[in-house]
Amino acid sequence: MKITNAEVFIGGPGKNYVTLKIMTDQGIYGVGDATLNTRETLTAAYLKDYLIPCLINKDPRNSEDIWQYFYKGAYFRRGPVAMAAIGAIDMALWDIKGKIAGLPVYQLLGGKSRDGAMVYAHATGTDVEDLLDTIAHYQSKGYKAVRVQCGIPNMPEGKDNIGYGVAGKGDDSKHFITDFTGLPKEEIWDSEKYLQYMPSVFEKIRDHFGADLKILHDVHHRLHPRDAAAFGREIEKYNLYWLEDPTPADDQTALKFIRESTTVPIAIGEVFNSIWDCKHMIEQEWIDFIRVSVTYAGGITHVRRIVELAALHHVRTGFHGAPSHSPISMAAQAHINAWAPNFGIQEYLVLGTEECDALFPSSHEVKDGMFYVSNAAGLGVDFDEKEAKRYSYERGYHPIVRLEDGTLWDY
Repeated sequence: MKITNAEVFIGGPGKNYVTLKIMTDQGIYGVGDATLNTRETLTAAYLKDYLIPCLINKDPRNSEDIWQYFYKGAYFRRGPVAMAAIGAIDMALWDIKGKIAGLPVYQLLGGKSRDGAMVYAHATGTDVEDLLDTIAHYQSKGYKAVRVQCGIPNMPEGKDNIGYGVAGKGDDSKHFITDFTGLPKEEIWDSEKYLQYMPSVFEKIRDHFGADLKILHDVHHRLHPRDAAAFGREIEKYNLYWLEDPTPADDQTALKFIRESTTVPIAIGEVFNSIWDCKHMIEQEWIDFIRVSVTYAGGITHVRRIVELAALHHVRTGFHGAPSHSPISMAAQAHINAWAPNFGIQEYLVLGTEECDALFPSSHEVKDGMFYVSNAAGLGVDFDEKEAKRYSYERGYHPIVRLEDGTLWDY
C-alpha cells in the first residue's frame, strides 16, 4: 500500500478548520486535523510545501517511522506549527490503519478501559446569577462537570473587559463561541479585583448546587505564582475538580511553588507541543491533569507517550477541546480517552450544529455529559469535500490583554 496524494482544506462553520485528507492506491483514505487557532494558514502551508511531498509513495501503515521522519528529520524541532502539521498526518494514518484492520482506533491502542468518557461544559455569566442559570442549564442536560467563568464587578467599562471566558448574558452564555474575527480585541485585566471576587463565586455555586457538581475554573495564565498559591489555598474548601493554568508555564518551577503551597488540583498544558514541554512537571508531580491536545502535540503517536508517562506519576488526562478543534481532533482524543487507564475528563466544545455535522459526519455520541466513541473503523469521522466548498478562510486573532495602566498582560 502506498500514499498517492494528500490535500489540505481550510474552512468550516464559524471556524477555519484545517483538514488533511491522505489518499492511498487502494482507495482507503484517512483524515486529520491541523487547526492552529488564529494561525491556520501556517499549518496548511507547512503541510503543502514541506510535508506532503515527502509523504507520496510511503506506506501509510508505517506510522511510527513516518512520525519520526518528520520529527527527527527536521533540524528545528517542535513548535505549534510543526507539531500540528505532524499531528494531522499522524491522525490520518491511524485512521487508515483502523480502516485496513476493520477496527476502531481504540482497539489498536489496547481496547476500551471505559464505556463512556466524562466531558465538561463551559458555563459563563456576566454576573453570578447569570452563571448559576447557565450551570443549571447544563446540569439539566446531564452534565456532571462544568467549567465556570464569571464577570468581575468594577472592571473598567467595555464589553471586552468583563473577564476571561465570559460569553455574554442570558442565552448567549449557553453558546460559548469566541469571535476572533477582525483585528485583536483588547481586554482589561485586574488581578486584585479577580482575587477578591472569585472565592465568593465558588461559595455561591456550592451553596446552590451542593457538593456533587464537579467545578472547574480557568485562570488562563493571569496570576503571578505567589498570587496563584494564595488563591489556591483560599479556595481549597470549595473542592474544585481543577484549577487550570494558574500561572504561565514558561517558568515551570512556579508550579513547584504552587504545588507546595496548596492542595487544589492543577491542570495545565493546552499550549504544550511535546512531551519535552511537560516531562519534568509530570515526573516531579507538580500537576494533576495534563491538558495537551492530539493536534498541537503531534498526534496520537506522541500524545500516547505523554499519557503513558503521566500514568506513572498519578497525573490524569484532561485534553483540550476548544471549538478550534474540529470533530476529527475530538474523535482522535475520544479514542485515546476510551483506552487511557489514567483518563480524567475531556473538555467538550465542538459546536454540534447541523452544518458542522454535515461537514464532519460521524456516529460518535455525547449524552448526559458523557462521550461515547463509535465502533466504526478508524477514527469514525469523515469529511465531506462538497460541504467544504461552502466555506472560506477568514483571518482572526486572539484577544490582547492589558492592565488598566496599559501594560500588556498574559492572554
